[in-house]
Amino acid sequence: MMPRRRSRYVLLVAFVMAFMLYQVFKNPEWDATSYTGSIKPNEPAKGKTEPAKQPPVNEPPANKPLNNNPPPDSEHPHDQEEDEPEQNPMRQTAKQTVVKIPQLKTETPKKGIPTKSANTPTMPVYNPDNEPEVTKAAKIPVEDEFHAKKPPGRPNADNAESSASTTTSQIHWHKVKEHFPVPTDKIIPLPTGKPKDIPRIQYKFEPETTAVKEKRERRLAQIKAEMVRSWGGYRKYAWMHDELSPVSARYRDPFCGWAATLVDGLDTLWIMGMKEEFDEAAKAVKDIDFTFSPTRRDIPVFETIIRYLGGLLAAYDVSGGKKGGYDVLLDKAVELAEILMGVFDTPNRMPILYYNWQPQYASQPHRAGNVGVAELGSMTMEFTRLAQLTGESKYYDAIARITDAFEDLQNRGTTLNGIFPEQLDASGCNRTAEAIRYQEEQAAAAAASAAAVAAHMKEPEGHKPAVDEKRDEPVAPRETGLSKRAVRVTEDGESVVKNANVDKEEAFPKPIVNEQPLYPGNSGRRPSPTSPEEKSEWECIPQGLAPGGWGYEQYSMGGSQDSTYEYFPKEYLMLGGLEPKYKTMHEKTVAAVKKWLLYRPMVPKERDILFSAKVSTAGDPEYDARVEYEVTHLTCFIGGMFGLGSKIFDRPEDLEIAKKLTDGCVWAYESMPSGIMPEGASVVPCASLESCPWNETLWWEHLDPSAAWRDAQVKEWEERQKEKKNEELRRAAAVDRLSVDKAMPPPAEEKKVDPLADVKVPKDQPKKVNDVKKTEWPAPEPGLNKSPSNVDEHLLKKRAPPASEDPRKGTSEEKASNSLKDKLNINSDASDSGTVSNDAPVSGGIVGTIPVYEEEIPDPKPKSHKEYVKIMLDEEKIPPGFVNINSRRYILRPEAIESVWYMYRITGDPIWQEKGWNMWQAIIKATRTEHGASAVDNILSSSPEPVDEMESFWVAETLKYFYLLYSEPDLISLDDYVLNTEAHPFKRPV
Repeated sequence: MMPRRRSRYVLLVAFVMAFMLYQVFKNPEWDATSYTGSIKPNEPAKGKTEPAKQPPVNEPPANKPLNNNPPPDSEHPHDQEEDEPEQNPMRQTAKQTVVKIPQLKTETPKKGIPTKSANTPTMPVYNPDNEPEVTKAAKIPVEDEFHAKKPPGRPNADNAESSASTTTSQIHWHKVKEHFPVPTDKIIPLPTGKPKDIPRIQYKFEPETTAVKEKRERRLAQIKAEMVRSWGGYRKYAWMHDELSPVSARYRDPFCGWAATLVDGLDTLWIMGMKEEFDEAAKAVKDIDFTFSPTRRDIPVFETIIRYLGGLLAAYDVSGGKKGGYDVLLDKAVELAEILMGVFDTPNRMPILYYNWQPQYASQPHRAGNVGVAELGSMTMEFTRLAQLTGESKYYDAIARITDAFEDLQNRGTTLNGIFPEQLDASGCNRTAEAIRYQEEQAAAAAASAAAVAAHMKEPEGHKPAVDEKRDEPVAPRETGLSKRAVRVTEDGESVVKNANVDKEEAFPKPIVNEQPLYPGNSGRRPSPTSPEEKSEWECIPQGLAPGGWGYEQYSMGGSQDSTYEYFPKEYLMLGGLEPKYKTMHEKTVAAVKKWLLYRPMVPKERDILFSAKVSTAGDPEYDARVEYEVTHLTCFIGGMFGLGSKIFDRPEDLEIAKKLTDGCVWAYESMPSGIMPEGASVVPCASLESCPWNETLWWEHLDPSAAWRDAQVKEWEERQKEKKNEELRRAAAVDRLSVDKAMPPPAEEKKVDPLADVKVPKDQPKKVNDVKKTEWPAPEPGLNKSPSNVDEHLLKKRAPPASEDPRKGTSEEKASNSLKDKLNINSDASDSGTVSNDAPVSGGIVGTIPVYEEEIPDPKPKSHKEYVKIMLDEEKIPPGFVNINSRRYILRPEAIESVWYMYRITGDPIWQEKGWNMWQAIIKATRTEHGASAVDNILSSSPEPVDEMESFWVAETLKYFYLLYSEPDLISLDDYVLNTEAHPFKRPV
């Protein structure tokens, strides 16, 4: 009975515990919406994630501007969409340690520019307890997750399928306290004063003839018509969204859903004279809420700065600035910049390039990590222009520190001096030195402890050293022996970490890091120090920018590196030549490109063009450099960079290089069946820059680097075919002999005397011995049993036992082959199989069976080098000079026409207009759709298929550069404006 009663108690206790756990998890206080709902990792934007069918948007009348005021919240469920939070069992722990952050006193802007949109009455007010306001929103279908805003005129049936409601959180950015502020007296001031005299950049054009003007204006009208088409498609189907999908008439939101195409295209509208469209778009800008993103939980800083911030500032400049009446553009630029300033709140002021903007994350201290060169160095122009327009030096300070870090790295030297590896460590911490120091401190502490223990050990009784031994004095552990995170407790109970070896820059005070709530989702995070004496986890052995990652470093002028070098001469212009470091940095860059990257491709007709290669090295480029002779669309900007720098810094030899670099990209366009160059390809390099005749044999060798191996394979195959033919002849001969032997009568059997006949047998043995039949086996014919492998796989022979062996026992060969004979039915009885008996003599030494044939393995002829290359050229359509087409897409990129435009404006040579027009016709033929222009999948096809994407730089850059190539030269003159890497023109200081 006892065991049964005990089990009842166990069941009762288990039931009570289960009930208590159920009640605990049922408790709504465990809902962690305010924590986990805002910090889920962002899913990258996808190009084709829209629903299968999207209702059309009713286009407003042409003579009536769009009503861009958003309808009430109930009609915009997407604006409040947020992923449902996961249950977070750590919330109670986090709430126990939450310290309310006092309301910060906001700085009074010098110009009184508001930092929030005036038309945001439904924006939730931030709660000081970090609890977001909960609002009601209609439940969104899963497939609609990227459609965060509804264009005007969208039918309410869009959400008719879902009538259920759910509780979600709409969390907005708000300004948080800085952890690593720059003291006011340490802010790097914006250079001011009269700009230096800079040589004229743009060619002094002569008045044009009537015929030339008419031709130019016809082309100009065609380009503007394509802008009207693309803008109309965006306005109708993707208004206030990031991008239009021009084939399916839908939209995408890869850049936070802040109307990227609208902002990116503002200055293009003004430049092309589309003033009504510009006015409508500029008014719509005020409705963009930069404090909230319905599609992303991180801000792609680089893209946001060059597209949004650059677009707003350029639109403000080209529309007249203060006198233009579009102050909203500058206001929104300041609003966005205030959000972006949070990316610089790190110990060394290097930016976080994917910024989690939501308060629960942004309020925590952070440090920069590994970064791409282009993303880190392509902020200077935008923040400089903003500082010039607002008078706020803090914007210039943010990017000046980045430039100083690049200059320091360039002066210290890299593997390819003058340029930077693609990936950099921007953390500011020398982790290797920290590890070494830590090990040294640990070793010193261990040695001191061992010495102290040894000093107090007693010697054995009766021990007398042979000579006087000098005893070491006890050594107390030193404070420097403490590890990096070791804690020493003083007499009054305070814990102190002492480390005198850590140097700090004077420009940065001790970080203001107060108690913070536990990092959401990470209960193990160590809290920041609460007293000045306590060592912060942010302290480390400082270092400047350093190569990031391990293994080979990559150097090029292509993607992830390009625009940083592009900005050196342009920032020099932006500052009126008052900051000389940008000239020095540009000149070092150009020298490195000439030494390591420039190459001439081998092309038909010996065209004198240049490209920039990619070099990978493990640290000794003279011996281990791996050069990739690439041709990429992104690298085509380099012609414009060389040309612009040649005029600014009076370097005429660089202009000649610029022409050849630009013409290289023109050749890449002309070489393709579609007339459009690929995203990425590789070509055959010339051995010399001076002379490079076309060599088709060399080109074929690059197309097929395995030519020698391939031809060797063909030769081996031919040898196998010879052996196979010989083998067939041997088989035929064997079959013929078998047929003859079967037709001939067996030979007469000779009478032989039994050698045992006269032998007397003992009485205990049998009186007779069984007769043993002897058969005379003639030797096989020479070569009959040979094959290329010395083993005949098709003919089986039965060899006679040697005379020296006892025939009753059989030879070792017979025993070893018994199993094989059984399988092949050689030992079967003649009466059953119809073949000669095992003991029957066979004429000619051949078994009386049909030879066994194995299934023949196919052995097709391999392709020769010549055949392989011909098939490759036929199937892949690779043009002469190219070795490989790595990426066949064209996504409406502008870099090639950008350099063509620079060459025309700098040299005044009309040949660049003709080259540009050929490019234009090919692009429009391949990309035009009913509602705009679409990226295409394969430029090797004469009619490539669209991929339903129209990136915002189509209207911001590509169409703008084509238009300016045929506009009057004074429109956006290079002596008045500087264009950023997204083709947004900023006014030069005067």
